[in-house]
Amino acid sequence: MKKFMVLIAALLLTANTAVAQSTPVIGIINLEQALFNTDAARQLEESTRTEFANDESRLEQLNTELRALIERAQRDESIMSESEMRALNSEAEEKQVQMRLISERLQGAWQQRQQAFIDSMRERLGQAIEAVVQEGNYDLVLNAEAVAFFNNSYNITALVTAKINELSR
Repeated sequence: MKKFMVLIAALLLTANTAVAQSTPVIGIINLEQALFNTDAARQLEESTRTEFANDESRLEQLNTELRALIERAQRDESIMSESEMRALNSEAEEKQVQMRLISERLQGAWQQRQQAFIDSMRERLGQAIEAVVQEGNYDLVLNAEAVAFFNNSYNITALVTAKINELSR
């Protein structure tokens, strides 16, 4: 009877060990975050900001001027003639149009640069993910955007970002 109990205990222990060993190692990655937290992405942002610094300054200047026009209109509305109000409104609308054009140009340039960056980094991202998977013995890696909830301990985004930086050197 004692041998029988030892045999059952050994079988249970073996079964528990087999179950523990068959538990898959899972990782979750935010692909966009992994790419845009890299050193190369920071350099891209810095160079883009430098290149378009004049446009950003002009945009800030126009915004300041527009706020001044709005404050003047609110403050002096009662003493301004109708033609002065029309001229003020026209000037404000012109500044808004200029701001919108500059903003659209900046946004378009930024989107083009981001897409070109993504395209240029696609292969390196794949290499980094593959290296992290091999180093961590992951059985399954999921895109964070496709997962409703996950414990942050599964997040391998920072590992992939570090690996991209390493591969870029």
